[in-house]
Amino acid sequence: MDRRAFLRTGTLAGAAAVPLVGGGVAFASPGAGGAPALVRGDRPMLSHGVQSGDATADSAVVWARADRPGRLTAAYGTRPDLRDARRVRGPWVTPDTDLTGKVRLRDLKPGRRVYYSVAVEDDRGNAGAAVTGSLTTAPHPHQKADVKFVWTGDIVGQGWGINPDLGGMRIFERMRALDPDFYLCSGDTVYSDGPLAESVTLPDGRVWRNLTTPEKSKVAETLAEYRGQFAYSLLDANYRALAAQVPQINQWDDHEVRNNWYPGQILDDARYTEKRVDVLAARARQAFQEWVPIGDDRIYRKLSYGRHLDVFVLDMRTYKDPNDGNRYADPKRGMLGDRQRRWLIDGLSQSRATWKVVANDLPLGLVVPDGATAQEGVAQGDNGAPLGRELEFAEVLRTAHRRGVTGIVFATADVHYTAAHHYDPARAAVGDFSPFWEFVSGPANAGAFGPNTLDGTFGPKAEFVHAPPRANASPMEGFQHFGEMQVDGHSGDLTVRLRDAESSVLWSKTLQAPKG
Repeated sequence: MDRRAFLRTGTLAGAAAVPLVGGGVAFASPGAGGAPALVRGDRPMLSHGVQSGDATADSAVVWARADRPGRLTAAYGTRPDLRDARRVRGPWVTPDTDLTGKVRLRDLKPGRRVYYSVAVEDDRGNAGAAVTGSLTTAPHPHQKADVKFVWTGDIVGQGWGINPDLGGMRIFERMRALDPDFYLCSGDTVYSDGPLAESVTLPDGRVWRNLTTPEKSKVAETLAEYRGQFAYSLLDANYRALAAQVPQINQWDDHEVRNNWYPGQILDDARYTEKRVDVLAARARQAFQEWVPIGDDRIYRKLSYGRHLDVFVLDMRTYKDPNDGNRYADPKRGMLGDRQRRWLIDGLSQSRATWKVVANDLPLGLVVPDGATAQEGVAQGDNGAPLGRELEFAEVLRTAHRRGVTGIVFATADVHYTAAHHYDPARAAVGDFSPFWEFVSGPANAGAFGPNTLDGTFGPKAEFVHAPPRANASPMEGFQHFGEMQVDGHSGDLTVRLRDAESSVLWSKTLQAPKG
């Protein structure tokens, strides 16, 4: 049974919940992995820590949520004590945005550690305690700087939530300890279709215990329930610590809404009273935009990190065609849509970075089924010439090759194991593309599955695979992963490390900077 077949069984639906304190809340000394202590104060407070995201060479977005309506204020500078701080008034937060808000920090210096604090004040000017964080800005576009980032995906899936017995989601602490310049979340940021039970008995008799909330007791349908999916992860001290120190790049996949969704889909699932996926997706997207520190309403975007690295973040959901056999010949169909496809082709062609990392939330060469006859991913298992969604990626790769683009690397998650795939036209059904690598990581705190079948159309070869011996292995059994990419500022070489939940390096490879 693969991961998606397991999800269709609804095995963990209808879970019990333990409600948390409602109303206005504030942090008090949290435990190592559980929920923060929740108290009510007379002054407005921040309820879920701070986050930052989409850091450029001169700006970044910081995020916070208040316990009541009020105005966010931020101070930021290059000293930990903020004695050199600039101060900026942010938005007035209201229930319309679930009391969340973002403040853009501007006029930052490239390649520097920035310290910040965020507070909220009421309409009388009374402010609660500030919450502090830090972030690293991107190097100057022409600077040959060292850059390191980590990536993973698939968080709190298949019924495996925050386990206080284990100290919570410790994988995020392992990522934070590497002090990366940014963290790329490759989608499945939350599992809105994955309710949590208070406990799950493993095959060996051990018991997994979940921290639960009302919103995680059923599949999300309402806007409030979708918001609760994102709030849940921030109950974990490890996740909050990473978010407060490392700027994020966020993209979405399917589980932010519902397993294997696509626009226009009508559900045949008894767990849902709202059957129109477009309605669910609109609510989920609003919650996503409110609760993650994304700096743009558009999910696909490019971020640059010095002379050596451009990151192209894809949106493989918003414009996705229906899941079918994926063997059509219509070039107008696909996952990206015409505008995003042209944006990617032009962006790769115009990029002067040594490495162009494409963050694809669905892998290119792995077959990802949606039931017995339909396909969820790019590939479909036909090793011949490109068909279906492969057509648009064949166009991207072909055009990049003809324009002399080098240094393309794909970073993905989704399939709940880690792997290194090398693609070569010498092994492929088509020959008009340049060899490239795709690196797979995850899950971060979800069931482990795999490995999936490789489709031979683009000539992939699995150089490394680390997958569990059975479907839906719990995080307690291992097989949780994150990846790390590190660019050497002097040589431009890119080192890739695939790590497990304890940060042990399972596989690594250094890719030499392309010549010319």
